[in-house]
Amino acid sequence: MQSQNDTGAQGQTGDRPLIAEFRAATKRYGAVLAADALSFGIGKGEFLSFLGPSGCGKTTALRMLAGFEVPTSGDVFLDGERVTDVPAYRRPVNMVFQHYALFPHMTVAENIAYGLIQRRPRPDRADVARKVDRALDMVRLSGFGPRRIWEMSGGQQQRVALARAIVNEPKVLLLDEPLAALDRKLRREMQIELQTLQRQLGITFVLVTHDQEEALSMSDRICIMRSGRIVQAGSPLALYDHPINRYVADFVGKSNFIDGVVSAVSPHGGQIETASGFRFEGRVSGVLAKGAKAALSIRPEQIDLAHTVQAGAEPVTVINRIFLGEHTEYLVRHAALGDLLVLVARQAEAAAGGFDPGAAAFVSWKPETALILPQD
Repeated sequence: MQSQNDTGAQGQTGDRPLIAEFRAATKRYGAVLAADALSFGIGKGEFLSFLGPSGCGKTTALRMLAGFEVPTSGDVFLDGERVTDVPAYRRPVNMVFQHYALFPHMTVAENIAYGLIQRRPRPDRADVARKVDRALDMVRLSGFGPRRIWEMSGGQQQRVALARAIVNEPKVLLLDEPLAALDRKLRREMQIELQTLQRQLGITFVLVTHDQEEALSMSDRICIMRSGRIVQAGSPLALYDHPINRYVADFVGKSNFIDGVVSAVSPHGGQIETASGFRFEGRVSGVLAKGAKAALSIRPEQIDLAHTVQAGAEPVTVINRIFLGEHTEYLVRHAALGDLLVLVARQAEAAAGGFDPGAAAFVSWKPETALILPQD
């Protein structure tokens, strides 16, 4: 299996020129390896996300880019210049923190202007006021300049933090889980606003998150991280449809996994055999040899749930049902394959009549929708 930590695999930014680049950047904290020889580029105007569980190295990568951490070895470049040893305040980047780090004793306008008035030579007051007003317009907070921070809602405070970051016109804007403290509805609204703002400004956004929905909905490209390395980098669609192993498929969206060994491989796909003797066909990801341990991945929305038996269908028992509005999520149990998650669109469920917990049903899927993946 090809490692996505190779420079070529990580450095694909389409036709965009590079605005930032890691070259074998490694960061150690004593015996702990937080970032392992990261080598990849970030394109100008790109919205890139680092996605992974806690401790995977995503925040370390962001902090090396910001200048808050110096690589133990390797280099970091910004706009073609080596900045490995350049302090954070001298880099053309700004960061929006998870808890915003706003000054409660200052007004909204004073918070936004803070970075501007630290410049030398200091810009004149009229210029500062003009830039602050423009930043407030961009985040839809016109007229809120005189307010105190404690008078603002959580979503408004998040916008103030964004305005304070963009007022300095950075070449790269770094976002360290900036939506984590917001409720689900407001988080979704802010995701749309961040996308719109990024397109308007043309600034490169680099986001760190453990929320896969957040990364999938906003990013041009996502870097899936594990143990300080990038396992796979690509567009949200590419990662969802073509994960290179079980780890990526499990972390990007929901998926069902059936473990087994590869029993056949052909130019058109492959076959996996489970310990209980079941055989399933699917597309093959990467290089898999006959006899290799593998997992069959089927997305919940690709599984058909029916009351009556169909060709190739397997009998199951409905264990649980969760109504999600436009979809209903079913947990079903197969005697040999275990539990499977099935997502049924509301219209399809209405046509089928619905399924009650404890009821018998049948599941099936098309072989071309299943993917045979290497185990991690």
